[in-house]
Amino acid sequence: MTPFVDIELLRIHYLRGPNIWTYRPVLEVWLDLGTLEDFPSHQLAGFNDRLTAWLPALIEHHCGVGERGGFLQRLQEGTWCGHVLEHIVIELLNLAGMPTGFGQTRSTSRRGVYRMVFRAREEQVARSALAEGHALIMAAINDRPFDVAAAVARVRTVVDDRYLGPSTACIVTAAADRGIPHIRLNDGNLVQLGYGAAQRRIWTAETEFTSAIAEGIASDKDLTKSLLKACGVPVPEGQVVASPEAAWEAAQDIGLPVVVKPSDGNHARGVTLDLRKREDIEAAWHLAEPEGSEVMVERFIPGDEHRLLIVGGKLAAAARGEVVSVTGNGRSTVGELIDSQLNSDPRRGFEEEYPLDLIDPRGMVAVQLELKRQELDADSVPAAGRQVVVQRNGNVAVDCTDEVHPEVAYIAALAARVVGLDIAGIDLVAQDISRPLHLQGGAIVEVNAGPGLLMHLKPAVGAPRPVGQAIAEHLFPLSDDDADSAGRIPVVGVAGTRASSTIARLVAWLLHLGGRYTGLACSEGLFLNERCVDTRPSAHWEGARRLLTSQMVQAAVIENDARAILQDGLAYDRCTVGVVTDLDGWEALAEFDVLSQDQMPRVLRTQVDVVLASGAAVLNADEPEVAELASLCDGAVVLVSIEADNALVAAHRAKEGGRAVVLKGGQVVLLHGGTEKPLGALERLTQGHESTPVPALLAAIGAAWALDIAPDLIAAGIKTFEPAAAGGGAPRIPVLPL
Repeated sequence: MTPFVDIELLRIHYLRGPNIWTYRPVLEVWLDLGTLEDFPSHQLAGFNDRLTAWLPALIEHHCGVGERGGFLQRLQEGTWCGHVLEHIVIELLNLAGMPTGFGQTRSTSRRGVYRMVFRAREEQVARSALAEGHALIMAAINDRPFDVAAAVARVRTVVDDRYLGPSTACIVTAAADRGIPHIRLNDGNLVQLGYGAAQRRIWTAETEFTSAIAEGIASDKDLTKSLLKACGVPVPEGQVVASPEAAWEAAQDIGLPVVVKPSDGNHARGVTLDLRKREDIEAAWHLAEPEGSEVMVERFIPGDEHRLLIVGGKLAAAARGEVVSVTGNGRSTVGELIDSQLNSDPRRGFEEEYPLDLIDPRGMVAVQLELKRQELDADSVPAAGRQVVVQRNGNVAVDCTDEVHPEVAYIAALAARVVGLDIAGIDLVAQDISRPLHLQGGAIVEVNAGPGLLMHLKPAVGAPRPVGQAIAEHLFPLSDDDADSAGRIPVVGVAGTRASSTIARLVAWLLHLGGRYTGLACSEGLFLNERCVDTRPSAHWEGARRLLTSQMVQAAVIENDARAILQDGLAYDRCTVGVVTDLDGWEALAEFDVLSQDQMPRVLRTQVDVVLASGAAVLNADEPEVAELASLCDGAVVLVSIEADNALVAAHRAKEGGRAVVLKGGQVVLLHGGTEKPLGALERLTQGHESTPVPALLAAIGAAWALDIAPDLIAAGIKTFEPAAAGGGAPRIPVLPL
């Protein structure tokens, strides 16, 4: 068989916000099938068999058939390779641990050229999956070998490098479940939840409420203990020591057995428990010393270690640790027993997704010391039936949330308050977590800032706990009226070509007069509360995002056009008001395969699709195709028309009391169901800026009305609006960037 030429990837770009395909980010790929346009899947010898052998889970893809096995049915009937590539990429993402279910492939006006998109939470991950999927499909077509496992591993590596860690991701997911948007602020785990002045920031399990002072106190274990002890919280007696010899002396003063640990370490690194001999204590000092600035010796508290997660003063989850051991068989070495009895557990791994770590008896000093205390090493062969302790700490992965005694939960919450942490991981030792600490000699041994959440999300034993939800509710307390408002500021999107910049500037001016610190991103620049901070045109994704990340902005007005939607998507996930003025401008969009005005509703509908249920779309009723977008809006609709007797407006008013803004007898009139409220004579409202197009004026009034700005304030604001400069003539003086 003559090899087929590679499918050519003509253009790849990432749509970062809501777009013509979906509400979420996608990778859009333009591809040319070349000669494969004449060869659907069922005409490629052996292709379907090779593909399903390599990716057996393709049977789970429903495709357009709508049921399990739907995609395989399409393969057998014959489907084109662009569609097949879409499903291959989706399956590779699923296998790599970033599941997605959305993809589409559509033909273009050029024969053999398709637009293929798939859901992609992170751009580099999507590009990696595309590259591997492209290589896989060509190998399947041309009957060449392909290592699927290696391809998945390469994609997973990019996922691990580029995507949010599990702790951050669970908080973001919980926020998204409540409709709270998020913006990633760096390549790591710094994330903004919400927009503008309504935002909160997290960094893993730390929030903007986590003070630097509290974090500093938590990192100093000796200081933490002294503060807790002063407040009646039980803590073990201990001393800071400067040498191995001092560690032994302190142990004798405190009383054996003891614990040796770094004074400001974390994740149980450098901690050694239940020490009774001088040589063990001195060896433990050497293990702890590199992990912190000082070394502490503490009284050993008998019992199991526990981690209690405190969020906003309440217990959110609890996990218990277990001593890890292996059982000798008289034949295998300790290292071999660890591999067969412990490391074979599917819950163990090096990546963050695993609740338990793999154990390396030759590379982990703490394990070596534990074995040495039992006069063993990795190559020793324990007798049959002998229990060999491998680790005493660091294995907190057994959920025990429902067992925690209320008094223990209170003491843990008190410890977090004493240190000053809004989110804290409280480490305590107790023989029975269902009994008060003072009845069993239990104690709190550490208070940790930025605690890991994985042990609660994926416990080795027990049920996962909704810790992300607890943190989201801590940042955005639940209320009866926050269905659409949590983490949100009023966002107004203006789409179209006819005076859209004027509309955006006028709406921003009216919001400013209403008392909100307002940001404006439009083709005339970027403005903060009537002050120009960037003279470059900002009617694009980056300009809008600058507003949404500013903690000062209480309302944002963002001008969009069809090119911005096609090139990047919208910068916001939802908006309070979406304005669409017209469907013009298609002549400049040939590069996006938009070749007629008939295609424009699919593009501009994006602005209407994202209107919140509590918001409104403002649509030009003098353009019937624009008015037809009303059926796509989740919220209310305000129609605007320069004709008082517009038939679409009349039908809208009669239907459920719809709202409209019209020009009637020289007056601007607000219509709501059967009521009419004159706003003022057009001539008087526009005196001084008569050049403002009337349709633009009506659209801005409709948007302001939808924002619940009082009619009298709207009228006053229009009279004082100066179209020559945004927001009533504010000086266009650049200031420091956002």
